[in-house]
Amino acid sequence: MLRIDTSAVPPQKLEALLPQTLEAHRKLQARSGAGAEYTGWVTLPGDYDRDEYQRLLEAAERVAARSGVLVVVGIGGSYLGSRAVIDFLLSPFYNGTAGKKTPDILFAGCNLSGAALQKLTERIGERDFTVNVISKSGGTTEPAVAFRYFRALAEKRYGKEGAKKRIIATTDKARGVLKSLSGEMGYETFVIPDGVGGRYSVLTPVGLLPIAAAGIDTGTLLAGARTMMDACKTAAGLENPALAYAAARNALYEGGKKTEVLASFDPDFVYMGEWWKQLYGESEGKEGKGLFPAAVSYTADLHSMGQYMQQGERTLFETFVRSDTPRGGITVGTEPGNADGLNFLAGKTIDAINDAAYEGTKKAHTDGGVPCLTVDTGPKGAEALGELIYFFEYACGVSGYMLGVNPFDQPGVEAYKKNMFTLLGKPG
Repeated sequence: MLRIDTSAVPPQKLEALLPQTLEAHRKLQARSGAGAEYTGWVTLPGDYDRDEYQRLLEAAERVAARSGVLVVVGIGGSYLGSRAVIDFLLSPFYNGTAGKKTPDILFAGCNLSGAALQKLTERIGERDFTVNVISKSGGTTEPAVAFRYFRALAEKRYGKEGAKKRIIATTDKARGVLKSLSGEMGYETFVIPDGVGGRYSVLTPVGLLPIAAAGIDTGTLLAGARTMMDACKTAAGLENPALAYAAARNALYEGGKKTEVLASFDPDFVYMGEWWKQLYGESEGKEGKGLFPAAVSYTADLHSMGQYMQQGERTLFETFVRSDTPRGGITVGTEPGNADGLNFLAGKTIDAINDAAYEGTKKAHTDGGVPCLTVDTGPKGAEALGELIYFFEYACGVSGYMLGVNPFDQPGVEAYKKNMFTLLGKPG
């Protein structure tokens, strides 16, 4: 079971925030706070549609059987969660792994780069592919443009009838451009639940279909989320890990810490950091408020961001995420003459050296005036990751309410779109 160490925050500060924390928790459980209509994710790990889930697993099997590539078309929460899970559980080197019986998972529609789209097309090559387009409305520019492109590509390669069987739409159950198009064309569809916003949607068909197509046990992922859901509902006060995290980050924010840096020593975690940045940035960054969410990957970033972390402006804190990762088994050998000076590491595994780097970094940053929280997930795997996903989601909802904002809307996202459409001459 996930554990959190908040010892960097004085206990009296956490206790002082406890009434505010519990009130935010109550609002989330009762669905009585701002944006309550988008809190369907709170009970999702227990009350998801079992029939649709079974149909989703069958679709994932068909994709794996007939395609060498699954192209996931989406932006923000429509792709970050699935990419994060696949990278973390299977490795960023998953695509192209020799001998695997599951398709490569490639992501499109998350930028407006023509060069990137061309390179992705070249990556597909002559292999058979399936497209999973993900959009609540179907009108978001980046994925809509990419989907138009891949729909034409599929129709050119397989014909209009053949393409219909190779396009899967994950969208609204009743309305929107993509829903209408899917009905007209006869695409298989999966539902984005009404009460779940994009950044909270990884445990819906939005994330589960690509994750299942990659061969990951989604049942175990959901079981882990359900375990954390139960813990978040029933654990009292600061014994509740999500409430402890929400209280700690708000206490640090009130104390002048304006940036939270999520740090991991596991290179598989990079896209989990990207997913977390959207979750917290889009949920809390409103009304001139909110911690700025940043993410680093150590030890690599110790050689780029390390100086700032050690001696830069003291307006930040770190949250380390630790997992008991499977050991790689690579051990440093002994070299006659010790020309590189590394014989003192002989016999130690690289993972053991990495663990020492974590301990040394945490101590150095703490000594340098950076408060450090630690989230320990236990054994690395689908169950622990399900717990972690729900933990971050629940803590985000609580933390947003404590901050006094609606954690479930994103009104500021529309500003760039208006300017872009004006520049491009969009009518009306």
